[in-house]
Amino acid sequence: MDEAVSEGKVEEVVILSVGTVKRFLEEGERLLENGDVVQACEKIYKAAEDAVKVLVKVHAQDIQKEVERKGRWTVSLLDKAVRSLEMKLGEDVSHGWAEAWILHVEGFHEERLDAETVKWRLKHVRRLVELTNNLSL
Repeated sequence: MDEAVSEGKVEEVVILSVGTVKRFLEEGERLLENGDVVQACEKIYKAAEDAVKVLVKVHAQDIQKEVERKGRWTVSLLDKAVRSLEMKLGEDVSHGWAEAWILHVEGFHEERLDAETVKWRLKHVRRLVELTNNLSL
């Protein structure tokens, strides 16, 4: 879990570093090259999820405050964040998120994707992660 929650209130929202986001992506790529498609999908998804969270900290403080009030990230808040970030940073946000979501559901949970399909979707997630390059988190 990426938030510490006590009695329904956030004590601290942990914002991962850009380096951590990139490590998830690199680990996903390595797993994919080694033939572990299912785990690769989950690591690549995690890179995208955490990239969105890092970008929110800088570009969508209103959503960050909502997360803190709610005490956790939810899928609906991630979706809201993606829409907000797309307006500020462009379609690489929403395209990367959409492809990551497919990897998460179809690749990790349902185990229906092959390596070539994952590689094709990976390029879109990579563009999302690259949006964090100039941040100092």
